[in-house]
Amino acid sequence: MLQDAVRFLRTYDDILLIAHVSPDGDTLGSSFALYGALLELGKHAQVVCEDPVPAIYRFLPFSDQLIPPEQARPAEAVVSVDCADLGRTGRCEPLFRAAKATLNIDHHGTNDNYAVSNYVQKAGATGELIYNVIACLKVPLNKNIASCLYAAITTDTGNFSYSNTTPDTMRIAADILDTGIDLPFLNRSLFRTVPFHKLKLHALGVNKAQLYEFGRIGISTITLADIASCGATNEDTEGIIDSIRDIDTVEVAALLRESEDGLIRVSLRGKTCADVSQIAVKFGGGGHRLAAGCTMRPPIEEAAEQILTLAKELLHGICE
Repeated sequence: MLQDAVRFLRTYDDILLIAHVSPDGDTLGSSFALYGALLELGKHAQVVCEDPVPAIYRFLPFSDQLIPPEQARPAEAVVSVDCADLGRTGRCEPLFRAAKATLNIDHHGTNDNYAVSNYVQKAGATGELIYNVIACLKVPLNKNIASCLYAAITTDTGNFSYSNTTPDTMRIAADILDTGIDLPFLNRSLFRTVPFHKLKLHALGVNKAQLYEFGRIGISTITLADIASCGATNEDTEGIIDSIRDIDTVEVAALLRESEDGLIRVSLRGKTCADVSQIAVKFGGGGHRLAAGCTMRPPIEEAAEQILTLAKELLHGICE
């Protein structure tokens, strides 16, 4: 587990880090923090992802180092970071499979330990696991690494408000704050800065939401036309699902959005008792009990009906 990951990173000097498709704060913050630590150790490292860094995270240290898989050089060792399954590596999967050695660092409960070496453990964020790795590597936390870890942990714990926040989470956060990171700047950048086109798209997503089962299920759909009408991009859909979950009566929330590759990206959230990962795995996805995702085939209306059927079954079987 942890010691396997530390041994792996000490052994190899040419290491490629993979962030998952549609990257969020955890996969990016974790990858950039580990990248910075590897540089401190004198290693050669690359950070790759199928998708570019979303605008909201471009302020992070090392964000300009992320490259698409087509520009990456095959490395002897590859680390997948925050990827619940190998499919989440997207177009980076051939780089993973071609590596001499592979390591999987992740905190998702549905992870099946697909690498040769695996550090998979329940935590508020993969950023917590990366913190443990960096500590064991005896790399001092500088402000750049610490800022990346803060972004990873705070975004995946809902700014320390979700049920996955633990005493360990807060202890790690305290160590991060001890480095002197600019906390107001980080929080403003992560949670208090929204482009107008993104706000318009979020309003549209909430306006399109439909409630079922006496308000206990909330489902919304976002089409490519919806995104274009707001002058937004796919990355601007991040956060809509949380607004639907936050409706007072909702226990299960789902957001389905069209993507340019012809697939439907599905985000799922549970509030208290609904294990939405059970829905995600039925379509080859995964995640956590209260936050999961999957991809489906269009049309989006039929996909939404399938999600609704499973959400009803989940509610009737779990929450009653």
